Parts: sequence; C-alpha cells; structure tokens
Amino acid sequence: MKNIKIAILSSMATLLLVLLIASTKTVDTINLKSIIEPLPQVVKAPIKKKSYTFAGERIPIEDNDIWERLDRELMVNSYYHSSTIQNIKLANRFFPVIEKILKKNHIPDDFKYLAVAESGLRNVVSPAGASGYWQFMKSVGKENGLEIYDEVDERYDIEKSTKAACRYLNNLKSKYGSWTSAAAAYNLGARKYSQAISREKENNYFNLNLNQETMRYLYRITALKEIISNPNDYGFYIDENEKYPPLKNYFTVKITKSIANLGDFAHQHGITYRTLKIYNPWLRSYKLTVKNNTYFIKIPRG
Repeated sequence: MKNIKIAILSSMATLLLVLLIASTKTVDTINLKSIIEPLPQVVKAPIKKKSYTFAGERIPIEDNDIWERLDRELMVNSYYHSSTIQNIKLANRFFPVIEKILKKNHIPDDFKYLAVAESGLRNVVSPAGASGYWQFMKSVGKENGLEIYDEVDERYDIEKSTKAACRYLNNLKSKYGSWTSAAAAYNLGARKYSQAISREKENNYFNLNLNQETMRYLYRITALKEIISNPNDYGFYIDENEKYPPLKNYFTVKITKSIANLGDFAHQHGITYRTLKIYNPWLRSYKLTVKNNTYFIKIPRG
C-alpha cells in the first residue's frame, strides 16, 4: 500500500512539473510574440510641401538645415496632441479678436500664431516673468503703453496686449527690415538680436546662429500656422461645436471710482467673482483703486 501511495505522489509531481514547463513556454511564447509583432498604429512624418511662408516672406527650405528645423517643429506639434487640440479650440475664441487688431495696425495675419507660440493663447507666466497672451516682460509692456501694477495688469487684456504687440512689432520691423527678423527679435529681445547681427555680420534670421529657443522660434510659429489652419492634414478632427466659443456677449461698465471689493461688485451685477475674472483677467486683485485712469469692466449678459 505504501509503495502505491509513493507511486501516486510521484506521478502527481511529474504531472505538475510538466504543466509548469508548459505554462512557462506559453508565457515565453506570448512575450516573444508581443516583441516581434509591430504595435497597432501608424506613425508618419508630415508631408513636405513645396513652399512655406511666414508673413509673406518665403522660408528657404531648399537649405537642408532650414528644412530639418521646420520639419522638427512640424513633427513635435503634430504629435503633441493635447496641446495642439487646445490651441485649435482656443483659436476659435481669440483669433477673431486678434485678427481685427492686427489688420488695423498693418501687421500680417500670421502673427496671430506668434501668440499661440508664446502662450498657447492662455494667460501664463514664464520663469523669467513674461506674462499674458503675448508674454511681455514688465518693462517692454510699459514701454508699449500697458498699465502694469499689483491691481491692474493689461498684459492679461486680450485687446490691449494685442495693440501693444502691434506697436512693438511695427518698431521691430522698421529696425530690422523684415517680419522674420521682427519675430525673432520679439523672442530674443532687440538688444540681443542687434548684438547677434553685429557679431556674426549677418542681418538675415535664417543665417544667424542664435540660442536654441530663438533658433526654433520662427519654425515653431510656422508649424503652428500649418497645423491650426489645416488640422485635417495633420490628423486633427475637431468639430465646430467642440471649439471654445468667443466671449462676446457682454456689456461694459465704466469705472471712475475705486471698488473696495470686486466680489461685491460682481454680485451687484448678477455674476460671480470667478465669472468677472474670466471676462476681465487683467484685474489682478480683489479690489480696484481708481486714481487718474478710467476703466471698463466687461459684464456677460444673461
């Protein structure tokens, strides 16, 4: 009887060993298969067009270095899905406002994409302190007519900051002679851009060797222009009803006296403080002190 029990146990142990080996081979086979077979996706580089322009000025893509830099930005922004989708959605809100101001101030329409490159059409703050839609530093913003202090910061006002950007860009164009150089100087700063021209004995942006950010800058703007204006060509299909609507259904209240609490002011007009800030992001405090200026606050209807 004892020998029978030993035989049975031995058989069971053998069976378990066989099953274990079979199981291991199956796992190995599955893992190997997943490595050998390709991922279920198709990733392609953007198709190169015959020509590209920025602000009516041709980008010389016959130069391999220039094409490779533009190609890089087309690839980065084509596959930076979340950011590019947000850009497309927000463009529907802000481009109509920006376009009118650019046209009135004789700035090429392509410069609306500069605002996308700078801020993603959001009121962000850079590590260096540049703020708002057009990413003005305080000094440059004030030089171009913006009021900036602890309670009011017009870098966050889409209309006023765009007008200031137009003043600055027109000055840069007059100084450097081309819109591509104006855009580069906008990013790098006029003083540093002038130093680079003097040092390298070149006055064409495409021939200059600048810092990495500015070297990529114009190409990034151009790539954003290509993708946002032709989203389907780059695989982005955003329905019109998915885009963010313009903030245009409002009236303005003329402010000539200080407001002690903007929360109370908002409630007096039937809205929340949060809604007040959405329509007036240039208000940077819970109060508004009026000295010599007159302010106009937007109040949404309904």
